[in-house]
Amino acid sequence: MDATAVVERANAEGWPDEDVVARVLAGETELYEIIMRRYNQRLYRVARAILRNDGEAEDVMQDAYVRAYEHLDQFAGRSRFSAWLTKIAVHESLARIQKRNRLQELEAMIPQEEEIVLTSHSASPEQEASSAEMGHLLEDAILDLPENYRTVIMMRDIEEMSTSDTATALNLSEENVKIRLHRARALLRKELFARAGAGRAKAFPFMGARCDRVVQRVFEVIANKT
Repeated sequence: MDATAVVERANAEGWPDEDVVARVLAGETELYEIIMRRYNQRLYRVARAILRNDGEAEDVMQDAYVRAYEHLDQFAGRSRFSAWLTKIAVHESLARIQKRNRLQELEAMIPQEEEIVLTSHSASPEQEASSAEMGHLLEDAILDLPENYRTVIMMRDIEEMSTSDTATALNLSEENVKIRLHRARALLRKELFARAGAGRAKAFPFMGARCDRVVQRVFEVIANKT
């Protein structure tokens, strides 16, 4: 049975993550694609919530998958694999934030010529049409939240992770997750969530060609390391 057939069978039969990991560790590295396709959207949403940048979020996904692959044998099973993987993505995202802040501090130390930047605040017809869509309205509202609340609400309400898994991924107590989630929801206008309704599941999509691109890049990096 070729790799594609095995992946399709795994998805059809719903192989547990732990079984897939065991087979990858046993030498069936091509099955790592199952893990990536299962969690591409989740990792994208989490990284996007922290970094607020599409390109950086995609880069973090790739780095997180490679790091997870390199340390698969260290997964001890004390938490769910999905929480362990998400925790790696959170760590990679926060590391980028720290690096970004250090670079900004260095740039601030260098004298620069004053510049006058003219910014147009008028929205184009395309932007207005986009803003009218429920999914985009919800995305904008979430990304405007402070980081601590933004990440928790992305995991719990958008990705629908459990309180326990969210706590594990963020190194928080479950009670702290509940408090942050409550405050995050309070910051979002109730009518916004009511209007978005079922559109929540469609917010921050990551699929199709972008999903394929991440899978391909991760396998290329893994191949170069072996």
